[in-house]
Amino acid sequence: MLDLGTSLLASVARDPGALALVDGDLRLEYRSWFARICAVAHGLGLRPGEHLLSLLQNRAEAATLHWACQLAGVIMTPLNWRATAQDLDFCLADSGARLLVYEDAAAEAVADSALAGSVGRIRVGSPAAGEGDFAAMMAASAPEMAPRATAEDWSLMLYTSGTTSRPKGVPRRHRMERAAAIAHVAQNLYRRGERTLGVMPLYHTMGVRSLLSMSLIGGCFVCLPRFDPAAALALIARERISNLYLVPTLYHDLVHHPDFAATDIASVRRLGFAGAPMTDGLLRQLQQAFRPELFVNHYGSSEVYTFSINDDAPAKPGCAGRAGINQMLRVIALGAADPARIAPPGTEGEVAVLLAGDEAFEGYWNRPDADARALRDGWYLTGDTGYIDEDGDLFVTGRVDDMIITGGENVSPVEVESCLSLHPAVGEVAVVGLPDARWGKIVTAFIKPAGPVDEAELDRFCRGSGLANFKRPRRFIFVEELPKSPVGKLLRRKLVEADWPGVPTSPSQDRTP
Repeated sequence: MLDLGTSLLASVARDPGALALVDGDLRLEYRSWFARICAVAHGLGLRPGEHLLSLLQNRAEAATLHWACQLAGVIMTPLNWRATAQDLDFCLADSGARLLVYEDAAAEAVADSALAGSVGRIRVGSPAAGEGDFAAMMAASAPEMAPRATAEDWSLMLYTSGTTSRPKGVPRRHRMERAAAIAHVAQNLYRRGERTLGVMPLYHTMGVRSLLSMSLIGGCFVCLPRFDPAAALALIARERISNLYLVPTLYHDLVHHPDFAATDIASVRRLGFAGAPMTDGLLRQLQQAFRPELFVNHYGSSEVYTFSINDDAPAKPGCAGRAGINQMLRVIALGAADPARIAPPGTEGEVAVLLAGDEAFEGYWNRPDADARALRDGWYLTGDTGYIDEDGDLFVTGRVDDMIITGGENVSPVEVESCLSLHPAVGEVAVVGLPDARWGKIVTAFIKPAGPVDEAELDRFCRGSGLANFKRPRRFIFVEELPKSPVGKLLRRKLVEADWPGVPTSPSQDRTP
């Protein structure tokens, strides 16, 4: 397997005049972009194997920096540009980074950081005294750099979101990253010269995969610094975007935007989603709107890029398909310490994937405690619940921690959400278990309405849908927005932790489970 620096060199030699990067008015072919990448790689001043921390939006500078690190053998360690000073301090200390690259939007966090002053700093925007100027570095004349890493060296370290504990570093080698990019091309049937919308953040595995995969096929990465549905629709039409790879929330915002009906989306022939389940209702909307040649449900993680692939998502809603081309998977009994305890077909358990796969990580950075919980006898325990159906296909039902146990019965929030999403007056829905004195947890649906609807109507809809009686929501709470992460993932914990006025401590008698 090639290292990523050599892989980039091969891409430049193969497609020197192909359009590689678009960011606003900036349009770079592979040969001209490579010159800027080399200039940045020379200007970093880091030794191979050292960490560089970044706080950047999806802009040309971020994509250029990522490739420069691959060429220079530096471990790219990107953080959410919205990170707090506390987040930054933790990751600087944990990674041992020697250099910080950030933009003006993250300046407050950098100024408030206790450790940022102890490392070198390069700024995109308006550098202060003592800081390097990224624009000047990128524009400098520099010789072509020979790749300084091997396929076995570290390429990237992503940090998990840290929603339930402190963030965990996920280090990945060059060969793992390239294998994941090749799999992404193959599993999405990308063609030569594809154009992708580069809006999934480059601190997220989906964004990194979009960037790397385009280089393998002479494709173009069209930057969108932060998601805005109107701006995304304009880019799709103007740049003739051929594939979209987004989380479901961003698709929802696209098809519900007032500009969608008038936008020329004919160039988009492939849709892919990951990061969260997609409701049946949204699947139907997207299939009708885009009529794509391929509609892929990609199930994976930062740790192991691909778990499974369903390349015809609308045909079997909710199905995550079968193991990816570099992977094997199984569903093990819930709470099992032994990954050999495979759950019978149709029985819900925890999804486990093989660590020997080409895309798999080897363990967390400085976290033997996390390794002990997640790595067992050559398998990675994902923390996701699911089951294998009679056809041998995987269905992911949620997180082990999200499972609602009500009156002794297990209820998957994903199943209830998919049911409610089919009601025409439901814009968005999230289902959680809220504490209840009698039942332990009560199935509660948070609804962002798309039209007039009340609790009684939604209860009637659930009764007539075939949803098992014990799975029906016993409470409906109507909200203006649902809490989400910066990459559009639903944050169920915020719904559970919030204090909801007017919510009774026990359900009404006529709606008991």
